[in-house]
Amino acid sequence: MPDNPKLPIRKRPAGGVHVAIDTPTIVFVTVCTKDREPWLANPECHDLVLGAWKRADAWHIARYVVMPDHIRLFAVPGESELDLDAWMKYWKSQFTRSRGRPEERWQRNQWDTRMRTAIQYAEKWEYVRNNPVRHGLVARSEDWPFQGELFDLQW
Repeated sequence: MPDNPKLPIRKRPAGGVHVAIDTPTIVFVTVCTKDREPWLANPECHDLVLGAWKRADAWHIARYVVMPDHIRLFAVPGESELDLDAWMKYWKSQFTRSRGRPEERWQRNQWDTRMRTAIQYAEKWEYVRNNPVRHGLVARSEDWPFQGELFDLQW
């Protein structure tokens, strides 16, 4: 029984990101390959992901890390009013079409959470940038070639 009986019982998080007018809307997103297949961390996929994000400019990508089986990124809304879920579907379809390998698929949904403070954002970035080290892919996070920053976020 939930603490508040008026709240619905959910098996998964509520969808959608509320874009606020008076505070920054910075969303942390994790998107995974289907069945966590490790086909993402290579120069071709990295370039295709960057190209898809640049074409799908309804949301701007700030910092990101591409891992073998998932991508972690921070995004902010662009000028368009396209919601995050629709934007995710769009760039994943653009990537898949460009890649030309239908057997390499994405999980249908992503995990997203809104960053509430500059401290939370900084802590989450530190965690994300160290993913390749924790997974034993490189000794230092700065040595991982499949990461970057496309849009400079100012909190």
